[in-house]
Amino acid sequence: MVVKKPPFHILAKPEEVADRIVVAGDPARVKQVAEMLEDAKLVNENRGLLVYTGTYKGIPVSVAVHGIGGPSASLVFEELRMLGAKVVVRLGTCGGMVKGLKVGDVVIASGAAYMPGGNSIGMYAPDAYLPAAPHPEVAMLLYENAKKHGLNPVVGPVFSSDAFYAEDPEFVKKWAERGVIAVEMECAAIFALGWMRGVKTGALLVVSDSLVEELGYATAEELRDIVEKAAEATLDALVKVNV
Repeated sequence: MVVKKPPFHILAKPEEVADRIVVAGDPARVKQVAEMLEDAKLVNENRGLLVYTGTYKGIPVSVAVHGIGGPSASLVFEELRMLGAKVVVRLGTCGGMVKGLKVGDVVIASGAAYMPGGNSIGMYAPDAYLPAAPHPEVAMLLYENAKKHGLNPVVGPVFSSDAFYAEDPEFVKKWAERGVIAVEMECAAIFALGWMRGVKTGALLVVSDSLVEELGYATAEELRDIVEKAAEATLDALVKVNV
């Protein structure tokens, strides 16, 4: 008999975590989204992996910190799944890799490219490339609700990087020529694990900087208003997903 172990890092009980979850890397963004829930309660702060649970339009929703990069996002995803997650949507930021994407624009990730080898996905399947795409139902709901909130989302594939400071002009040129429109760090891990574990996933990303235009890097405070609208769109989509 297989003994089911509890999570090592997220020390919440299954009944304290909703089956619909928004995840983000920035704890400040998680707190911002948690403020939009009714009766939100902090159910985990161990290791700095904040998890809040409340309701949105009468439906239980949790908001959790997934940390930075694929390894951290994979760990959090697995433990949220152990606690009953059925839908996980990343509300994050990204860097634009094509001209025309401006700071504050919204990207709905249609898929995520990633490098093979020693990254977190490679540890799950060292002999293959796992499918790294969102669940179509989630992606469509994110797009429709972003439109309703006037966000004019751009749909396209992103690149999930394991090294924040590794990008250079050749990196941008290489991946932009292959149709990638933005770079971030967690979507590939979340999408691939979603298909492996039977969890519906998606991602709505706010452009915080550009790798091809001199736009500067927007701080969390500068993005607060657009993140508020993006969070509303994400939550409206999340509560409509069939679970």
